Amino acid sequence: MRGKAANLKEADAGMKRMVISMGMKGIFAKKRGRRTAAAITGCVFFVILLAIYIGGALLPDSALAADFSQKSLPPSMKHLFGTDFLGRDMFVRTVKGLSLSLAVGAVASVISALIALAVGVTAAMGRGIADHAVNWFIDVFMSVPHTVLIILISVAFSRGAFGMLVGLAVTHWVSLARIIRGEVLQIRSMQYITASRRFGKSRLWIARKHILPHMLPQFFVGLILLFPHAIMHESGLTFLGFGLPPEQPAIGIILSESMKYLSGGAFWLALFPGLALVLLVLMIDKLGNTIRSLLEPREAQL
Repeated sequence: MRGKAANLKEADAGMKRMVISMGMKGIFAKKRGRRTAAAITGCVFFVILLAIYIGGALLPDSALAADFSQKSLPPSMKHLFGTDFLGRDMFVRTVKGLSLSLAVGAVASVISALIALAVGVTAAMGRGIADHAVNWFIDVFMSVPHTVLIILISVAFSRGAFGMLVGLAVTHWVSLARIIRGEVLQIRSMQYITASRRFGKSRLWIARKHILPHMLPQFFVGLILLFPHAIMHESGLTFLGFGLPPEQPAIGIILSESMKYLSGGAFWLALFPGLALVLLVLMIDKLGNTIRSLLEPREAQL
């Protein structure tokens, strides 16, 4: 009887281990499936964005030439987005404008993210006075309305593409700098940082060997998430006349020109370029969230 009871207990324990093992395998398989789906989604979005940029950059100037025999045509199979008041194909102009927005947004985001990285690490690694000074500077930047500050900087640099680029680059780093500062402060409390200090390592050595490698995932995710903000502000400034010059087929220029013809029923002049801009921004935002889920361990466990 004792032998049978022992055998039953052992069999029951074996079944429990089997169920737990199968459950753990199912959880790991589910997580791998989520990461694989996220990686595929990110690759698809990246390829689409790259195709938009390359397609717009390779478009010749002749594709944007006026053709008065085709002016103000509604959307059709020949002209997917219709034509404008000069007979220019709106689909071609939209792709060119999205390509310009991607280029401007990329440059502004990279510069702004580098500023945020430098300011955030300096604030967290510096002494109390430096940290308080940087926090005060960040609070000053955040107290001014974002769009107004960009316009003021753009006007100070004589408007145009350069002034707009400077305005975008020096105003979008604030939120990311605060996030990086918090991350660096958390990393500084780790035991290996304390051990490095006791071994006589300098602040610069610790920042270069320990802090920056840990901040790269946060930096890249923040860089991509700055992208849609820069694109939307570029289009808004251009729409208001403080951005790219009128001869450029930017989305802001297209939307600004379309305002004169909406009352005449030419809805396609604003509808399709505006929807394309919104979809572009949503795609970049989704790409950033996907990369964050792949790079950050906490997000990867969800």
